[in-house]
Amino acid sequence: MPCRALLLSLLLHLFHLLLLGSARAAGAESSPRLPAPKDVMVYSYNFRSSLRWSPVKVDRGLVLYTVHFKTGAFNQWDEMNCTRIAQTECSFPLSLKERRWTVVLRVRAELGQVTSDWVETDPFVAERNTTIGPPKVNSVIESSDSLLISVTPPFGSEAGDFLQYHVSYWENATSTTKKEIKMSSTLFEIGNLKELTLYCFRIQVELMTHSDLQLLGLQSVPKCHRTTISETTRAAYIILIFVLVSLFVILVTAGLFLLWRHHKTIKYWSQPPLEIPSHFEEYLRDPSMPVLEVLDNYAEDDPHDSVSVVFIGDGSQACGSSLDGQAHAHSVSGDSEVT
Repeated sequence: MPCRALLLSLLLHLFHLLLLGSARAAGAESSPRLPAPKDVMVYSYNFRSSLRWSPVKVDRGLVLYTVHFKTGAFNQWDEMNCTRIAQTECSFPLSLKERRWTVVLRVRAELGQVTSDWVETDPFVAERNTTIGPPKVNSVIESSDSLLISVTPPFGSEAGDFLQYHVSYWENATSTTKKEIKMSSTLFEIGNLKELTLYCFRIQVELMTHSDLQLLGLQSVPKCHRTTISETTRAAYIILIFVLVSLFVILVTAGLFLLWRHHKTIKYWSQPPLEIPSHFEEYLRDPSMPVLEVLDNYAEDDPHDSVSVVFIGDGSQACGSSLDGQAHAHSVSGDSEVT
């Protein structure tokens, strides 16, 4: 009897547990759940990493988020200081700054007691998956045949890291012919350039680690600088300018001297020749012409000015008569005097 009673009691207890489990499963299936976050991705730039996702939209309340992580060495989920946060981004803690660690993260949405499903990321290794930015150009010193460039690495290097700078450059802003050099120092020179020429360049970093991983970074924005003039060319320009100025001074001086030396001749040739009016020239050639009557009529129009007319008679004797009755010379109205 005691054995039967004990067996019956165990059967009842098992049946009760089965009923309780079924009730909990039915309640869980009927309880509402939030939509899971989307676009879950690890963003890493110059080894500064964070987990980002799209916000979950609901009709009421403020949705919070919780993020967990685990590493390849310890397959156990742990919090990463992003529990029930309102932001849609969670930065990696200092404990996950190791570049060679394999990290997996997960995030879920929470609204009160209601949660969403966990969303996991793909395994992330910063040494392989981070994006390396371009270096910072500190200064560029131009000379006649080179550009001396100083840069700063985009991130702090660790033991075993080797950085190499890929520098591509080309002549002026429109040329498509590019040359490339590789440098391992933060101070390097682009040589064998033309003087007084505009050159543009871009730089990108390549990271090589002890594990033979090679990670090529982004190219920088093109920067353009013009080379200077050499001392030899500068001296040649100075000599050429001096010669041209000297020739100009000599030519001007010679021109002024010629003007002073031949100013009378120039003045003579630049003045128009003097000509006798045609009616006076005809009278001088033929004194018998009735010029006096014409002159009398001309004098009546304007008696203020007078012209003395001298004509030659027979035997080279000068004859004249007074046109106004007060002199032996004939006076007529006119604009000039002819002798």
